[in-house]
This record gives sequence, C-alpha cells and structure tokens, in this order.
Amino acid sequence: MKKFALIVAGGSGSRMNNSIPKQFMKINGRPVLMYTFDVFENYDPKTEFILVIPEKQKDRWNILCSEHQFNIKHKIASGGETRFQSVKNGLELIEEEGIVFIHDGVRPLASKATINNCFELAVEKGNALPVVPIPESIRVTDGNANYTVNRSNYFLVQTPQTFKTTLIKRAYQLNYSEQFTDDASVLEKSGVAINLVDGNRENIKITYPEDLLFAKTILSPQ
Repeated sequence: MKKFALIVAGGSGSRMNNSIPKQFMKINGRPVLMYTFDVFENYDPKTEFILVIPEKQKDRWNILCSEHQFNIKHKIASGGETRFQSVKNGLELIEEEGIVFIHDGVRPLASKATINNCFELAVEKGNALPVVPIPESIRVTDGNANYTVNRSNYFLVQTPQTFKTTLIKRAYQLNYSEQFTDDASVLEKSGVAINLVDGNRENIKITYPEDLLFAKTILSPQ
C-alpha cells in the first residue's frame, strides 16, 4: 500500500528563546527537520513526502537543502493560519489512496517500531494514534480546587498520527473548530472511533532547550 509522510513544520523558536524556527535549529550541524525526514526514509524509502511550511520560510528551507545536499524528494505545501489549515493544504497534494503519516516536523526520534505499529493498525482499522503512558502522578484543577486523578486513564499523544487517506481527507472537509487539537480529533469529530497504539518514549516534540539537548544525545554518533 502506498505510503505518504505529511510533515508539518510551522513552529517558531519562541519557547526555545531563539529567533530561529525550531525545525531549522541544528543538531550536530544539521537541521532538526532533516532528521525527521530520515525517520520515514529509513523506514521505507518508497515513502512519498509532503512538507508543509510557512510561505516565508520556503526560501530558507531551499537554501538549507542546497547547503546540506539534502536530496530526499518532497512536495511543498504552504502553511495556514492554523495547524488544521496547514494539514488540509498538505492533504490536497495527495491524489492517490494509501496510508498517510501526519507528523510533527520537530519529532526526529520516532522509532521504526512506532511507525510500523501505526501503519499496520491503520491498514487494518483505518487509523492509528501513537500514545505513551504518563509515568508521573497528575492533578486536575477545577476553579480554586485541584484533585488527583488515576494516571492509568490518561496518555500522552504523539505523532505520526496515521490514517487511510480517503478517511482523513474526508474528515478535513469539516469546518474548523478550536476543539481540533490534532488530526485524530478532526477524524473523531467526523464520527470515526480512534485506535490507540504504542508509541516510543523518546519520540518527544522538541519545544524547549533541554529537548534539543536530549535529541542531540540520542542522534549523536556513538
């Protein structure tokens, strides 16, 4: 079955205290975003790539590709004002049936096992959402009060959120809602049940400076 990787890279460097967008920050001299491409290229070189990136960042990306001789073939879609619109723009470039991995551009540590788990479940049931258990105790606030809850009932959601292309493209015809926190929430709103699958704990979304240090530790040659 045909595989597509739709990589969404619209972040900024604000929470990193840096003017450089997160996806362009470097690990071992190479942009984070290129490592993210590698994840899917190493899983299946036949994967077709769509990169969603803000219009104003396209020239910078092209320059980086030239500087680093980055030759993984990919189409580029323009990012929208919301993640919902960005993903919708990317999906419009997929014209064939298959399985699409929708993945954050700053998650360069998804494992082959996670990707394969997602693929196999999506083939079987139409979608797959990688999650990991929460190891710490958690509390919920409610007005001025707060209380503990059973952490075994909660999970951290990762990407690649994985779907049959026809299913997710149909869901993205819905009108935008602020309740859409990710792609699974869009599909769920269309009336489709979401299937959970094991992710990998290293598969963090690089958001803070310490996340970049963690990723560097994992990605540095041993």
